Amino acid sequence: MPHSIDVSEEAGMRYLHFGSEWVQGAMRVRRPFALELEYTQNMCAPLLLRAAPWPRNVLLIGLGAGSLTKFFYRNVPQSRITVVEIDARVVAVARAQFKLPNEDARLRIVIADGAEAITRDSGRWDLILVDGFDHNARAGMLDTAPFYAAARAALSPTGVMACNLFGHRKGFRDSFERITQAFDGRALALPACDTGNVVALAHGGEELALGFAELNERAAAFKLETGLDLRTLIKRLETEQPATDGQLHF
Repeated sequence: MPHSIDVSEEAGMRYLHFGSEWVQGAMRVRRPFALELEYTQNMCAPLLLRAAPWPRNVLLIGLGAGSLTKFFYRNVPQSRITVVEIDARVVAVARAQFKLPNEDARLRIVIADGAEAITRDSGRWDLILVDGFDHNARAGMLDTAPFYAAARAALSPTGVMACNLFGHRKGFRDSFERITQAFDGRALALPACDTGNVVALAHGGEELALGFAELNERAAAFKLETGLDLRTLIKRLETEQPATDGQLHF
């Protein structure tokens, strides 16, 4: 029997649940396009790595409450967004309760298994965001070596993948190692969120080397453009992964 999909609300926040206490998404009712959960904010870190008009083609695996979909739809206007969600009920709830925009020329929603859909568009995606969990907070096939290899093959030459992982789980190191191997070492684990989530970034191109001073400048400009402040994340990253040349390498 399929799990239930539940919505709760407290102190101006609306939460999505898949038949358990796990929060699968959140929205501040008065600010429906803002990113309230820290890990969703960290999933936007790739936007600091490359300059616009990148990314043009964005793939999101796992819709949840639609937070990332809405943020990219509003704040990354050059992007065409495809969302792959395995459960049509999640899409219906996101539209009814979480202000998910209607599909149009920039937004397409596909009901499919993300682990299968990733194999269909080789070399297409500038950015792949992976945030798919079941009602037991398990990623299943989305956290396997074949999936990560397929994700790398699906990226454009300048493409980046961002994955939401659970850093406090025993299997985090195994998950990150699978990503690292699939991307030949071009992987980076961002500082852990208070909830234990860790966002892992990976790409298949030449090594990225970006100065932390430049990243801070980009984060300041990004805040002015979108309202999302990633400067604290950059400072934590610089502290936890110090580099003698003042640059972030991965």
